[in-house]
Amino acid sequence: MEQQVIELHNDLITLCKMGDQDAHYRLYKLYSKGMYNVAYRIVGNEDDASDALQEAFISAFRNLDSYRADATFGAWIKRIVVNKSITALQRRKFEPIPENDRWDVAEEEMPMAYADELTVDRVKKGIEQLPDGYRSVLSLYLLEGYDHQEIGDIMGISESTSKSQLNRAKAKLRELLNGKL
Repeated sequence: MEQQVIELHNDLITLCKMGDQDAHYRLYKLYSKGMYNVAYRIVGNEDDASDALQEAFISAFRNLDSYRADATFGAWIKRIVVNKSITALQRRKFEPIPENDRWDVAEEEMPMAYADELTVDRVKKGIEQLPDGYRSVLSLYLLEGYDHQEIGDIMGISESTSKSQLNRAKAKLRELLNGKL
């Protein structure tokens, strides 16, 4: 059985398709803050996140006729934001992700006593300090909910590389957090 998608902002989207500038602005205001956060978690700095957000909304509004409502508008724009954010990272020429298993890092459990010392701000700062490749995979997997196959498709890497990058990102984050930031 196919699930029906209910689009809450269908009237606004219809007005946007007809060229209503006020509707464009209202739709932007509804989604811009959340989408900025998605971009920021991937690119790790305000300027690139703002640029990715701007490019994503320009692209979305130019291609609004291709929005088929088989997913919510929020999911559709989020995919565009993720793609624009990955493109921003690629423009920065981050270190290529190695494609072999010899770089795999075993996942470690965090001691419970240490977990009590963590704060949201410390974890955020730690994530921001991760190298671009680590931060993007960690953000896409843990924060945006993509699986490794989807991350591989988005970033042009293999599924196993995504998994090993996630493990390395966790290990690096643990190392940063052990330094008490």
